[in-house]
Amino acid sequence: MELEQALLARRSVRKFLPNKIDDETIHKLLYFAMCAPSACNKKPWEFYVIKDEEKLAEVKKASRFSNHNAPLAIVVAGNTRKALPLQLASYWIQDCSSAITHILLEATNLGLGSLWCGLHPQKRPAERVRKILNEGDHIVPLGLILLGYPAETPEPRSQYDEKKVHII
Repeated sequence: MELEQALLARRSVRKFLPNKIDDETIHKLLYFAMCAPSACNKKPWEFYVIKDEEKLAEVKKASRFSNHNAPLAIVVAGNTRKALPLQLASYWIQDCSSAITHILLEATNLGLGSLWCGLHPQKRPAERVRKILNEGDHIVPLGLILLGYPAETPEPRSQYDEKKVHII
């Protein structure tokens, strides 16, 4: 798939087929996630691939927006121990968001459906997921990505709005 096609075809999918995603495909998703830019190349991201059905069910119930039938989830979290110092510390959010976008685009390229469910800055859902992952306070779950083969295919689209463009 060409990049322009993937950019238009990438849509949120909320209904998935039960088919499992193989390890090679998961590796590709993570490989391209880590091609994302990172402020000062700190790479403060951590990726938690959740295949175990019990853990997957727990994670999907962590937020009211994430309880869908996807057979796989990837939690992208910031490791604050790897973040930039002082007033630059929050750049981990941009780094992890970029990695999430790369996962979503590669999922589309591979014919997978995906749904990005935000966790941080919601305190309760992020904390629930952190506990499920059994991680310390230095790990901040930013997003939960639900993945699977789509049972629905939303039409490709652009959301381009000329009124949002300001040329100075």
